[in-house]
Amino acid sequence: MSDHTPAFLACVIKPEPMHILHAADLHLDSPLVGLSRYDGAPVERMRLATRRAFEALIDRCLELDVKLLLLAGDLYDGDWRDYSTGLFFVGQLSRLRETGCSVVFVRGNHDAQSKITRQLRLPEHVTELSHRAPQTLRFDELGVVVHGQGFARPAVTDDLAAGYPDAQPGALNFGLLHTSLTGRPGHEPYAPCSVERLVDRGYDYWALGHVHQREVVRQQPWIVFPGNLQGRHAREVGEKGATLIRVEGGRILGAEPLTFDVVRWAHVDVDVGAAQDIDDVLQSVEAALSRERDNAEGRLLAARVKLQGASALHPQLTRDIERIVAEVRGIGLSLDEVWIEKVRVDTKDLVDVDAALEREDVVGRVARSFDKYAADEEAMRALSAELSELKSKLPAELKQGPDALRFDDPGDLAPYLSEAKQLLLARLLERQD
Repeated sequence: MSDHTPAFLACVIKPEPMHILHAADLHLDSPLVGLSRYDGAPVERMRLATRRAFEALIDRCLELDVKLLLLAGDLYDGDWRDYSTGLFFVGQLSRLRETGCSVVFVRGNHDAQSKITRQLRLPEHVTELSHRAPQTLRFDELGVVVHGQGFARPAVTDDLAAGYPDAQPGALNFGLLHTSLTGRPGHEPYAPCSVERLVDRGYDYWALGHVHQREVVRQQPWIVFPGNLQGRHAREVGEKGATLIRVEGGRILGAEPLTFDVVRWAHVDVDVGAAQDIDDVLQSVEAALSRERDNAEGRLLAARVKLQGASALHPQLTRDIERIVAEVRGIGLSLDEVWIEKVRVDTKDLVDVDAALEREDVVGRVARSFDKYAADEEAMRALSAELSELKSKLPAELKQGPDALRFDDPGDLAPYLSEAKQLLLARLLERQD
């Protein structure tokens, strides 16, 4: 409104909401270990997925006239192999200069100051907050103050939030922090702090990073993990993106998720208990994959398929597992925008395998032998040592990544022994029938 707007109009004309975008954990150019071993894997599309997701974020900033972009750490997955990663990042942020969108970021454990050896000069509208101590940045034209501190080294175990200053009056205060809070499964306990600590600072919004699953921890004040921008493997399933913050009249009206991933990871669990034959199994798989593909809304679907349930087909499925895996991969190839990352047969025989423990024949003796072995700590340690030697001879893709084979600790062996017991007993029961 201009200075000449009549008073009665000034009372009814509301200012346009201001948009602020909060993102974290971009992991630009994150290496995707093991993709090359899959025949027909969309390797190039997967490797470029983090870049395409970031481009989509910048596109939305321009579309919504976002005034401030907050990035809460782990912009990079680690040290750059060359300058192309940094050039891509700077190039995308430079697109925001024309619209007057400012960018503020902190470093996380993956892109800590001590870890990134190459640097590029940042555009003037982009500010990295200090990794040495909390820093405050004012945007008087927006009525916004941003406080934050990045990681000097990858493993920060100090409570960084303890050093953040109190909120400044007369402005919206944002805290930018890469943290595990009080701990989240699957994430290292870096920069730990309590929710109470954050609330005590008096800020209006805490823009957090590090946890890859979206989580609104609290709304008054807002404490938000936006999740990562693009899922990188089969443990990062579902929609991925950032959080749009709507501000009007000096207060936050809401914080809503925006989706930016270009590859959608999904676990597709198919219950085959009612299947009468293998064709029934494959039809169920195709129907389940088609539903997930539709839910991905045009994105490439990277699916991990698991066949489960108690089934009369269990012996056949486990005996012909190579064919089953190939059939499921073939279904993926026949569907547009579907790639099968892994197939697992996790069915059970209709006969209760646990009941085998009570049997007095060879089936019962084998079942009890497995349980006795698993309870023998010395035997498990010896098996762990023996398998660890074998692990050194395995291909690199089986030893790296979130789904790597793990034999180093006896406790890691329990699921392998359980699966071996299921397979062997099922075969023995089949032969007895």
